[in-house]
Amino acid sequence: MKKFFAAASLMLASACAPTSNYSEEQLSRLATLAGQIETEKLMAHVQALTGNHVEETPLACSELQRKEYPPLCHLTRDRARELMRTRLEDAGLQVRDQTGQRGEHTFTNLIADLPGTTHPEELILVGAHFDAHYMGADDNSTGVAGVLELARVLSQYRFERTIRFVGFDLEELGDIGSAHYVDMMGDEKLVASIIFDCIGYYSTEPGSQQSMPGLPSPTTGDFLAIIGNDNSIDLATELHQLNDHLKLMRLLSIIAPGNGTTAVPVSASLMRSDHAPFWYKGHKALFLTDTANFRNTNYHRDTDTVETLAPDYFRRAVQISAAGLATWAGGPQ
Repeated sequence: MKKFFAAASLMLASACAPTSNYSEEQLSRLATLAGQIETEKLMAHVQALTGNHVEETPLACSELQRKEYPPLCHLTRDRARELMRTRLEDAGLQVRDQTGQRGEHTFTNLIADLPGTTHPEELILVGAHFDAHYMGADDNSTGVAGVLELARVLSQYRFERTIRFVGFDLEELGDIGSAHYVDMMGDEKLVASIIFDCIGYYSTEPGSQQSMPGLPSPTTGDFLAIIGNDNSIDLATELHQLNDHLKLMRLLSIIAPGNGTTAVPVSASLMRSDHAPFWYKGHKALFLTDTANFRNTNYHRDTDTVETLAPDYFRRAVQISAAGLATWAGGPQ
């Protein structure tokens, strides 16, 4: 997740969702699917990713960057990308590269599809960026691990719509990979998307959660934040409905007015990750996060390590995402 620079006033959505019409059979299937998300596999992915980050030579940085924001001189991505590729392939998925150039930076996104059975042209996307400062356990090895575990579990089923798993490059330098991805979508039909960035750090200690400027929020950092806009509020509502039934974890939705991009300074505060290019183009996208530096004191530091994470909460965040993605994709079958 990129460094936070701006203040905002936000609209907080109620955590209480309207009564849903999910059948008992559907909820049972979703509970079974979500139950296949394994803490041990998630944490093993994070362990491997952080090991790759710490062993890799960082991207070149300037003396000005070193002086103004030292984490920029500890940014790695290549080995994490290749690990992500291998583990998506291990899930039986074909992975393709999407390359591009922006200024001095060459970048490569990874894309893998689980084809839909009846509406393969309609896409349900889940993605995370694989570049990281230092070891990057929470930011964003947790997000990448979430995508990989979802790929393992969801690939065992079939869905009406195509589920797409994406690894974005160079989010930390300004959503470079995701912006290119959205620009290259053309007339693809994106129905819904979830973007992970920092989803593994939680605390039950009072005072562990800070509020974003202008937003009263709980003071205990034991919830998963769902950040959306008016265009994606239906997706946020459905996640709350599913969570009410499956009783997985505490959710808090923050909804930006309009398309989320024009209400300055609100937009500057809510568009800190790879969901932002989707919002700019009018696509439905939810950003799932533990709120990063508003909770995690290790944010963009060399102390962002595996040992600081909360594995059970982390698993639950991926479980509720699995239920949402499966529902939107029309399954599981």
